[in-house]
Amino acid sequence: MSTDRTSPLAHQSLGRELTAAERELGAALSRIFATGEHDFAAVAAALGKSGVARPSGTAGAWSAAALEEELSRINASLDQAYAEHGIGA
Repeated sequence: MSTDRTSPLAHQSLGRELTAAERELGAALSRIFATGEHDFAAVAAALGKSGVARPSGTAGAWSAAALEEELSRINASLDQAYAEHGIGA
């Protein structure tokens, strides 16, 4: 039996593919977090400055509330897809 704490992660999967906009947001968030920034208001400002579009297609400036809304919507959508399609769909 493996004692590697990350081995269970090898079995994670998505119930659907991420959209191009979701992948773009994820990449932008990774770049921003890599700078050490984690405050949602500052992260949202950096997203706006970078010109990252909201994956939902909603118009308007990024804000901490908008970032939370986008992440919650994406998470709910992924949860629903996983429930409908399971692993490896």
